[in-house]
Amino acid sequence: MEDLDLRELRYFVAVAEELNFTRAADRLGIAQPPLSRAVQGMETKLGVRLLDRDARPLTLTDAGRVLLEQARPAIAAVAAAGRRAARAGTERPRLAVAVKTGSAPALVRDIAARYDSQGTWPPAEISIGGWGEPTAMLLDGRADVALLRGPLLDPLLDAQLDSEVLLTEPRMAVLPADHPLARRERLRRIDLDGEPVPHWPGATAEQTAYNAATDTWTAHAVHAPPGPRVENMDQMLDAVVYGQGVAFLPASYADSAAHLGLAYVPVSDISPSTVVAAWPQTCRSQAVAAFVRAALEVAQPAEAAKAR
Repeated sequence: MEDLDLRELRYFVAVAEELNFTRAADRLGIAQPPLSRAVQGMETKLGVRLLDRDARPLTLTDAGRVLLEQARPAIAAVAAAGRRAARAGTERPRLAVAVKTGSAPALVRDIAARYDSQGTWPPAEISIGGWGEPTAMLLDGRADVALLRGPLLDPLLDAQLDSEVLLTEPRMAVLPADHPLARRERLRRIDLDGEPVPHWPGATAEQTAYNAATDTWTAHAVHAPPGPRVENMDQMLDAVVYGQGVAFLPASYADSAAHLGLAYVPVSDISPSTVVAAWPQTCRSQAVAAFVRAALEVAQPAEAAKAR
């Protein structure tokens, strides 16, 4: 069997996503006949049919669905490799580290300082992104390593990334300061049954359940209707302040947002939050390995101190 090349994979993905040769050709900026010949050539190479051309609209065969699933990350990996190579070859190379806004900033600072103190590797450059951005930066090559809030929850991410847990901390209910339960010392998830939870566009079902703290067996009977759509942390906290819903955030967020008219109340039976260092599974960078070691050296004493 002959190997497929990157151009063929891009052609196939366009056809598989459009399910129409004319639209796919327009999207690629080429004529339709060579696109059709390219897909037929792929089928000849592989010895299988990728498309059911008799169906209207076109449909993918089982082989076509598998190829689409595998081709997308392969194309992204090639683009990411190019970006990382270009960054490494600059006059002043750097280690690009992606973090989420408000995600344990003191920890991030200390890890970067520990890594840079070795004086051996390219300096760490921190890029701060909103919800989902650090992961996207890691996958498309704009970042070499990322500090993410976990669990990752997405099986596709688990298949593309390696990760190391740095810290685990409880999550708390975030309520308006005048909420009837705001003065309670501790809650159970059932106490907030029926309260809407702001929702993030593009979140998977698993991420939505985690964000609403309905992902554990103790909360299986809780109803959490979707609240307002939010795209960053400020919008989510504003929605809570305005009484449009409740949220569940790591305990370390309480100090940074205490001035917003919010109450943070411990919840006894919901899943915790973790901070993880993540990097592509294909990564063999010694600088990334050094950064992860520095992250563990900084995080482990903090975790031990928290447990005492």
